[in-house]
Amino acid sequence: MRTIVGSIAAALAVVAMGCGGSGGSSSPTSPSGSGGTTSNGPIAAIITITAAGVSPKTVTIASGSRVNFVNNDSRAHDMASDPHPVHTDCPAINLVGTLGAGQSRATGDLTIVRSCGFHDHEDPSNSSLQGTIVIQ
Repeated sequence: MRTIVGSIAAALAVVAMGCGGSGGSSSPTSPSGSGGTTSNGPIAAIITITAAGVSPKTVTIASGSRVNFVNNDSRAHDMASDPHPVHTDCPAINLVGTLGAGQSRATGDLTIVRSCGFHDHEDPSNSSLQGTIVIQ
């Protein structure tokens, strides 16, 4: 049991460091994850999802903050980090995951200064469901 817990803890540490790079073109440092990071940063912005898309399309937040996604559409949306389908650029966004109608969820702490693109995994080519989180 301790081996499993230790392995999980090590994997979570890698995911927590995954939003890596100081520039917009750096390579990701870990694979996409769907959970496990501890989020303590403040909610610095809210992105609303409707049938018309996401609004605002771009938010700027301080390093260490989080972004809350609110689904005001009548259908579910699966919000994820770019690029599709691997979602490796900024794994903290992947914590949002699938939001049913009326649900909301925050990203993990966004701690690396950079720009992180996001999209709806179920509709990745729909530009109205794509946006950018700028971390300063």
